[in-house]
Amino acid sequence: MALATIQRHGISVRFACVCMGISESCYHCQSKLSDENSVIADWLLRLTTAQKRWGFGLCFLHLRNVKGFPWNHKRVYRIYRELELNLRIKPKRRLRRDKPDALSGLTAMNQVGRWAFTTNLERY
Repeated sequence: MALATIQRHGISVRFACVCMGISESCYHCQSKLSDENSVIADWLLRLTTAQKRWGFGLCFLHLRNVKGFPWNHKRVYRIYRELELNLRIKPKRRLRRDKPDALSGLTAMNQVGRWAFTTNLERY
């Protein structure tokens, strides 16, 4: 935006930055690595589909140590979150339980099992 103002009106960089409310360092800073972000995203998607149990830590260590990429962990984690890979939830492992046996030994009404008649003395 400031670049268009400078070209259109022929004003200085400093004056254009003051008018736009940005610093000169922001004007001069060019994003060089945005094309690498797509490469990082591609690698993260491939890793998480191949290794479903891996979280961010294992994915990053694989990219850094095995593949040899020099990317910063903060940058890789930012892309990991943008892809919403941090929202995967592990499915719970459910225990299979057998159905309990029917109660046995009680044959008449108002009959109570033997365990109800234990006293404190019988425990010791």
